[in-house]
Amino acid sequence: MVKAVRIHKPGGPDALVYEDIEVGQPGPGQVLIRHTAIGVNYIDVYQRTGAYVLPALPGVIGLEGAGVVEALGPDVSGFKVGDRIAYAGGGPGAYAEKRIFNAAQMVKLPKEIPDKIGAAIMLQGMTARYLLKQTFKVKKGDWILVHAAAGGMGLLLCQWARHLGCHVIGTTSSEEKAALAKKNGCEYPIIYTKEDFVARVKEITGGKGVAVVYDGVGKDTFLKSLECLALRGHMVLYGAASGPPDPISPGMLASKSMSLTRPTLFHHIATRPDLLASSRDVFKVVMSGVVKIQKPVEYKLKDAAQAHIALESRKTTGSIVLIP
Repeated sequence: MVKAVRIHKPGGPDALVYEDIEVGQPGPGQVLIRHTAIGVNYIDVYQRTGAYVLPALPGVIGLEGAGVVEALGPDVSGFKVGDRIAYAGGGPGAYAEKRIFNAAQMVKLPKEIPDKIGAAIMLQGMTARYLLKQTFKVKKGDWILVHAAAGGMGLLLCQWARHLGCHVIGTTSSEEKAALAKKNGCEYPIIYTKEDFVARVKEITGGKGVAVVYDGVGKDTFLKSLECLALRGHMVLYGAASGPPDPISPGMLASKSMSLTRPTLFHHIATRPDLLASSRDVFKVVMSGVVKIQKPVEYKLKDAAQAHIALESRKTTGSIVLIP
């Protein structure tokens, strides 16, 4: 038996139950992972609340982790017992001391990257990579807007985009968060609790607007984000921390010939070559210092509910990890 955090029915943070589960032995193509750190992401909240339905209840939530291979099933190649690994995706089940996982959906963690950092950068790092290089391929001189610029995802996006030569505007909720964002590639932090971010974006860009908005907030920012776009601008809605936006008519996009997309990470790492290419890029920018990762905020696995409360409060900066 191992300890895990499961939900028996969707709900608030108190729906997270710390209890014993059976893990079993790995089957063909699978490994047994002992987690050393587990990433906490907003998609975990969607799983907990039922916005994203788990395959079965009770079920273990979570999609990201780092750890050590403890056992191999038949037909596993490229990994051995004792390898340090990391993953994002592959189905829920990360909030546990150990889990069975498909070997094809994990990667080896470079020795230069500590486990806690590995657990904090896989999902957000690979998301930043596809947003900047695939969903809308930014180029030097582009003006971009990043919402929640001082969060774990926002800090990655701002640093990476600045390295690629973009002019980065970001929204934050406080002076402290604005200062943090500015230290991490956001040239123009906007404190949305004190000023209208639409008016400020237009002022900063000389009335032209931005080439792309990266919006993981959703309902609270979506419509105003459209106002921030330049002609033929791209609205990229990659999350909905404040809830899904209200439906709009496609005709609304015609006013500026805007494009709207709702991408997800897992379609960008669906094949082994795509996963390897994406994770390789993330490890490269982290190890080179192009993207500097803040020390994640740590909670014990048994305190996962407190981690969710902190995440949903929007008072956190950087990433959160659970330690088994």
